[in-house]
This record gives sequence, structure tokens and C-alpha cells, in this order.
Amino acid sequence: MCGRTSCHLPRDALTRACAYRDRQGQQRLPEWRDPDKYCPSYNKSPQSSSPVLLSRLHFEKGSDSSERVIAPMRWGLVPSWFKEDHPSKLQFSTTNCRSDTMMEKRSFKVPLGKGRRCVILADGFYEWQRCQGISQKQPYFIYFPQIKTEKSGSIGLIDSPENWEKVWDNWRLLTMAGIFDCWEPPEGGDLLYSYTIITVDSCKGLNGIHHRMPAILDGEEEVSKWLDFDEVSTQEALKLIHPTENIAFHPVSPVVNNSRNNTPECLAPVDLVVKKELKASGSSQKMLQWLATKSPKKENPKTTKKEESDVPQWSSQFLQNRPFPTKRNSAGLLERWLKREEEEEPVAKWPHSQ
Repeated sequence: MCGRTSCHLPRDALTRACAYRDRQGQQRLPEWRDPDKYCPSYNKSPQSSSPVLLSRLHFEKGSDSSERVIAPMRWGLVPSWFKEDHPSKLQFSTTNCRSDTMMEKRSFKVPLGKGRRCVILADGFYEWQRCQGISQKQPYFIYFPQIKTEKSGSIGLIDSPENWEKVWDNWRLLTMAGIFDCWEPPEGGDLLYSYTIITVDSCKGLNGIHHRMPAILDGEEEVSKWLDFDEVSTQEALKLIHPTENIAFHPVSPVVNNSRNNTPECLAPVDLVVKKELKASGSSQKMLQWLATKSPKKENPKTTKKEESDVPQWSSQFLQNRPFPTKRNSAGLLERWLKREEEEEPVAKWPHSQ
């Protein structure tokens, strides 16, 4: 299952992290719909709004289905056929939908048949592990393994081929397969776009934490096929829905248990042996300050290019005495990042919970 995510990047950085090529091979950045509704958060829960990637064709008839837009949507699908006057009256949970039964349930089968496929964007998601002899569950933060790259030093221009690969060279967003629908209140009002995250059996690496995980689309080709409903049939697209072993994770503080807590502490690694936060050191304190400062509630037009692109790249690999093996060799990225000298001392203000 998936019941909590993090998506803390400012809007401009999130856009650049979603750079892609359309069907003609043209270099593109997705456009936003209702950008003011996006609010970065370290602790997104169901019923909150999250950024979702989908085909432009859903909004503009006759457009190229390979072109993409980002739209904030409500987490928890509200079916288009729902007749009550408020989503809160929905009598069943649509936060997740199981891949093995989604074609049997009207709430998911109908929009999927209409090609309403989307990709939920996140830094990663949280999951809770049951521990023997302990009543409290241990939370983990789960994400794509990160690869250390050379800093570009600039955002780069989308129309400049030599700069294209440097449009985004930092945190790789987790891309989860989802289904969305559009609900219109019976008595009129604004249309509500909402989504559900498709889940599958956990991969071997995560099975010790939880038996279910989101259906993760690993790579540009998979994302493209899932989104391009005009060219890729439902039957073909469903072949992409399966577990992936390309995942990394680390334990985090129970502070994430409360969805009202929305600070960098939610995804900061903890040492399970000594039960203390790694932020105890001065460099770790700077990491938390950095994370908070780089994630304003609303886009700051005065943000420098260096600040926008300077996203830390870390992995669970540095943790010692961990109960489960982590995946891929991204060892020591966070530890090296923590040791990096910071000349500035930013003042932290985090966004409000959603």
C-alpha cells in the first residue's frame, strides 16, 4: 500500500525534474495547470493535493498525446459517477487500487478504460514496518537509488542542445503509476480531478517492511508508454504494472506518523541502533536547514539558479546495522553530502501541512 508521500521540490525545480522528449524527439518541459494549487510538502497524506503528470490530450482535444502537463490533484479518486454532494461521503477508500482487482471495480475500470492514466510525482513514499515485540511501527522512506552527478552550475536553456542534459541533474523523482478521474458536483461547481495509486506485491527488498508497494514506472520509456493512452492500449500499458527491485530506503523518525508534521525531519535518516537522529552533528543540522530553505510554500522568484538546482543526493546505503539490505550501489552519498562545507546559514520556514 501507499499512504504517505513526500514532494518538497519548489515548482520550478519540479518542472525541470520532469523534462522529457515528445513523439518528434523535441526537448520539452511539461506545462502546469492550476500551478498555484501546488504546495511542496514533506508529508503528503490522502485527501491532500499532489502533482500528477498526464497527457495534454486529456485537456485539449486534437493535441499531441505525447505532450505532458502537470496538474495538482486530490489523492483519493472520486469516481465521475459519484452522486453525493461531497467527496467525504464516499463510502470506500480509493487512496490505492490493487493491480489484481482494479479491472473488477467500477471506480477504477471505467476511468482506466477511458485512458485516464497518470503518473504521481514524489521524492519518495513512506511505509511502516511491524516490529516483533514492539507495539510501535518503524517508518521508512523509500525512493529511487540516486546517482551522483557533476553540478551543472546553471539551469540550462531548453532550446540549447548542449545544455539539455543539464536541465536537471539532481534528485530523481519517484514515478508511480496511477489512475485519475474527473468529478462534477451534482449541483454544479468546479470540476474535481483526483487520483489513486496502483499497488502491487512488494519486491523482495521491501517485503520485510510491507507486503505491498506502489507500481513504480522505472525510466522514461515506461513513463511515456503509461501516459500516451492514444498510442498505447490499456492492455499494453498494464504490462508495465509490476514490482521493481530498483529501490532504496532508510528508516526515519516517528515524527512522520503525524500528517500535521511537515518538516525535513520527516525524511531524515535515523540510526536504529542508538535511536537518535543523525542531525545531531552540525553538518546534519545544516542539511535540515538546507532542505527547509529550498522548499518554500510558494515559488520565490528571487531564488538563485544555484539554490534551485542544488538538491542533495543521498541513499540508505550509509546506514550501519540496518535490518534489511538496500538496493543498488549509491553508497555514502548522503554521508558525503553532509560533510560538504556550507558557507551560507539559511533561515528555515517550512510549508504548512496539506
